[in-house]
Amino acid sequence: MLTTALPRRGVALFVAALLSTVLSTLLLVLFGLPGQALAQEEEDNGTQSLREALDEAAEKYEAARVELEESEKRELRLQVQLEELEAERDDLVQEIQVVAAAAYRTGRVGTVSALINASSPSTFLERAAAVDMIAKRDAEALKRFDELSAEIEAQQAQIAEEIAIQEAEVEELEDAKNQVEEALQAIGGGATGDFEPFESPDAEPAPRNADGSLPSESCTEDDPTTTGCLTPRMLHAWNEAQIFGFTRFSSCYRAGTFGEHPIGAACDHACSPNGFGGVASGNDKEYCDRLASFYVHNATAFGVKYVIWFRQIWFPGTGWRAYGQVDGTPSGDHTNHVHISVL
Repeated sequence: MLTTALPRRGVALFVAALLSTVLSTLLLVLFGLPGQALAQEEEDNGTQSLREALDEAAEKYEAARVELEESEKRELRLQVQLEELEAERDDLVQEIQVVAAAAYRTGRVGTVSALINASSPSTFLERAAAVDMIAKRDAEALKRFDELSAEIEAQQAQIAEEIAIQEAEVEELEDAKNQVEEALQAIGGGATGDFEPFESPDAEPAPRNADGSLPSESCTEDDPTTTGCLTPRMLHAWNEAQIFGFTRFSSCYRAGTFGEHPIGAACDHACSPNGFGGVASGNDKEYCDRLASFYVHNATAFGVKYVIWFRQIWFPGTGWRAYGQVDGTPSGDHTNHVHISVL
């Protein structure tokens, strides 16, 4: 009995191991391959030129936006200082005018008349000291008036410089916007999108430098969706999405030759709970509508480069624009998942 039972037990273990291997393979096919197929579909359908144009435009746009905001802050501080200087000068002008009016009515007392009218040497010295004090006060007031006038002129010149900077940055923003629209038109897109966003909550912003710019990052964090890596900023955005209930299947890092996925700066969020399926509809589509709205609403907080969803692309300078049909597949046309890229 023992010699018969052992082979049967061994066969059972072998069958169990085989079933486990088959099941793992099926799960890999069902949930692992869609991400790979997605990357291949995007690469095979000529989106590389669009992505490269978006990358360049997004970096230009973010740099111009940050510099514009910083310039506006500097201008505001200069305006406040200018108002304070002008108020001080106005008060000083009134004081000088009062002194001048008094001197006109009574006649300014000089040292000679003070000496003549003095009844004694001590009285003369007292009057001379008073005259000297009045003269010094008047001189200091006029000197301060000149200083204030020079400071005000310098402030006005700095404000003019800031306005020139802002005008230049606005042109940069417009150039970046035009660059995106031209790239979209080159693939048959670019028309104004018809996406109706949902109201979204405010997420926790990603860390920024003291000047408001985004720190340079690389793929240093473990990707919770694959065995790859993410940038800290992309991981932050993904974690914030999880916090606000966007917990369905997602895939972020994947190897490739272009785009943000290979550098850990992009994620694909499936609309269905278990993976990339067909064209999203019903509850699945609403889920991705809400997710796309969430990322767009928090674009500045996350440093979002662009969002792609349902044949439309959102860029900070343009809003939603038609992306155009890529190949008619749900993955290629982004009708089964939301794509998010960060700077």
